[in-house]
Amino acid sequence: MAHSHAGALAHHSGIQDAEAPIDLQKIGHYMAKLKVQGLPRNYQLFHEALFGHNREIAAEIGALGSNPSQPMLDEIGLKHRLVSHCGLVADKSNADAAAMLREVASQLNEGLQKKQGFMRAVETVAHSVAEDQNQSLAQFTAEMDFLNASLTNLMLYETELTEKLKDEMEKLEALESGNAAIRAAAATDRITGLPNQIALINRLTDLYEDGREAGTALFLVDIDDFRAFNNKYGPQPANHLLKKLGMVFRKSVKKNDFVARLGGDDFSFIFSDVGTEDALAIATRLRASVEENLVYATSDKTDPGRLTISIGIALGTDASSAAQLMGHAEKALTAAQANRRKPIQIFQR
Repeated sequence: MAHSHAGALAHHSGIQDAEAPIDLQKIGHYMAKLKVQGLPRNYQLFHEALFGHNREIAAEIGALGSNPSQPMLDEIGLKHRLVSHCGLVADKSNADAAAMLREVASQLNEGLQKKQGFMRAVETVAHSVAEDQNQSLAQFTAEMDFLNASLTNLMLYETELTEKLKDEMEKLEALESGNAAIRAAAATDRITGLPNQIALINRLTDLYEDGREAGTALFLVDIDDFRAFNNKYGPQPANHLLKKLGMVFRKSVKKNDFVARLGGDDFSFIFSDVGTEDALAIATRLRASVEENLVYATSDKTDPGRLTISIGIALGTDASSAAQLMGHAEKALTAAQANRRKPIQIFQR
């Protein structure tokens, strides 16, 4: 089944809204029953629990009982790396980084004050010597000892400060590394390991912002009758098949091309430097590759044990924006799904 991604593209959203009216009603009712806040991240968490393939999420939410605390719900979302929860970690990391930088600034300021204090002491001693050139050796020695002690304290503080700054920089680097991992996780599909809808949106947006949309072809791919397969064989075989399909698709793209799983049974490709004929030839090869490689055992005589796909194609030269390009590809995919005899369709104005 094709889903609407153009709206998500316009809003840079990573949450898919397939069958939104029905799902949101059920999700909202269940959340209200448990007295859970109507936050966007809670909706995705409960969507995964009620309609997703990961049964652990449902079990973990159920174990919290009625009126679960928000931190406990967030912990589940973070544990399962839900896209909507990755921002929580990033926010905390940014807050931690800001706190570290404030601490560094405070330490540097304290070090500056100590240096200024030492300079004042030097000036005082120099002024004293200049004013009283006949002062005793004992007085002069005492003043030099004072300066020496002040310099020693300053050097000790500088050494400690250097070590502290080194530690803080290591922590900041670790935070940045963690943030990079979060960004990667947020843009990666959990089942196939392919880039996800967020990554696709970013890629398309960059293409149009950089003026590189000419020669670009966007494919939207939908597995035929995958819902029936999922209902018949269950989520585990379905996920296994999605993983295998992800591997087939990954091998089908070149270095400068792009493949992503958008969620459910939807995938997408971006091909560079292709025209209409090239795009149709690539789509034909993709369909053949899926039919040849995605074969599963079945005892059902009515089930051929093969997956087939429908493909909608849109060209970058026919769209003035990333959202419009996605809309064109969706229309082409809808046409392909409606005509099993012509499962590859290219958008025509």
